[in-house]
Amino acid sequence: MTRLEGGYPRVLATVAASTLLAMLAYAGPLGNAVTLNAALGASAAGATWILASMSVGLAAALVTAGVVADRIGHRRVFVLGAAVFVAANLACAAAGTTVPFVAARIVAGIGAAGMIATGLGLVAAVSEHDGHRAKTAVWWSSSMGAGIALGPVLTGVLDPAGAWRAFYLLLAAAGAALGWAAMRIPPRAPQHPDRALDVLGFMLLTGALTTAVAAIVEVRAGAGVVAAVLGGAAVVLTTGLVASQRYGRGALVDPALFRRPRFLGATAAAFGTGVGVISAMSVACTFVVRGLGLSTLQAGALLALWSATSAGAALGFSRLATVLSGTTHLVGGLAGVAVGLLLMSGLSDGASPFRLVPGLLVAGVASGLLNTGLAREALASVPSSSAAMGSGVNNTARYVGSSLGITLAGVLASGAAGAVAGWNLIATSAAAASLACGAVVLLLARRTRESAAGRGAASARVSD
Repeated sequence: MTRLEGGYPRVLATVAASTLLAMLAYAGPLGNAVTLNAALGASAAGATWILASMSVGLAAALVTAGVVADRIGHRRVFVLGAAVFVAANLACAAAGTTVPFVAARIVAGIGAAGMIATGLGLVAAVSEHDGHRAKTAVWWSSSMGAGIALGPVLTGVLDPAGAWRAFYLLLAAAGAALGWAAMRIPPRAPQHPDRALDVLGFMLLTGALTTAVAAIVEVRAGAGVVAAVLGGAAVVLTTGLVASQRYGRGALVDPALFRRPRFLGATAAAFGTGVGVISAMSVACTFVVRGLGLSTLQAGALLALWSATSAGAALGFSRLATVLSGTTHLVGGLAGVAVGLLLMSGLSDGASPFRLVPGLLVAGVASGLLNTGLAREALASVPSSSAAMGSGVNNTARYVGSSLGITLAGVLASGAAGAVAGWNLIATSAAAASLACGAVVLLLARRTRESAAGRGAASARVSD
């Protein structure tokens, strides 16, 4: 065993803890959104931004964080991300109005991106053993589920004492501890020290995503002219991004990756996860508080039935990692969460919260299968030297889907006749999005098999 392989448990523990912390930060406001909106004086658009802001930061920075990590070193970017995360959460704790809080949450997402995008790369650098790769996927997905489960519960516990700011102080302290732990990981030479940084591509990606989400939010707020201007800007910036990636000297992502059907399938599944189950669960706590009359703590505990089941299921599926294919993980997971979401739809006014339990459990088991597959395919679908980039793209797709899904959920809810009717629309729409992305993954998997069969036949002809 090499020195690096001997350090695998320590690196895995740091990476799993960072994923847990990032998801705690992401999910915390889902449990006390009503309290936050009141404390910060948020408008309808502001309330949507409070939920979507960290997703925007994550989505905007994950790819760039991965590319930079391959150029200057994974550990260095992880530590820098942890420092940004700490500063941003201290700013959240000090914020008194919506705008500075949302800005700080976007920056917190950027800091978390530095940890998430480099986490799987740090582990891949320590060991490429197949058993370690499967174990990493399990613990990564379990940590994600546990963080989403604990975040709303923790904010719900703090809510009755009026201590919502303490949550962000705890996040800052934990981020500082993780940064210190990462500095003790032995450094490894960068994978691509000569790769140029695509600053223009990063700026265009950030601008396109931010203006697109802002346009949807403003549609909900009824600002038609502002929404049209923002939408037009998003189209222009997206066009510029595509052109820069095709014709520019540098690129955020190696263009060769987009010729890999397996990579495209993993990316489509990640987007489906964000726009489907994650976006629906992001607004679920607010719905059960306002629509079903639960307290914030009760709402967080109810949501934990989904996320905690997801974490437990990921551990259970670890025994099937060598039996089930990546396609089975992704398609089965997306189909399963769609079934769970449909079980949670069709509610009537005055429905009991227990009506949601079967759907939450089904979606939780399916999410465990899906998250395990995403962690596995994020590494397996790219060369080992591009692990950080592959992880960054996969997670970017997840949070692009999440940020867009949350804002679309807000639009659907605002146009419905009541909270229950709005939730029914959100759940069915998220289920449809999950199924559509599952179909895309299935088609890409078939393309992969046909391509492999073609290469096999060509090799056979050459040997003859």
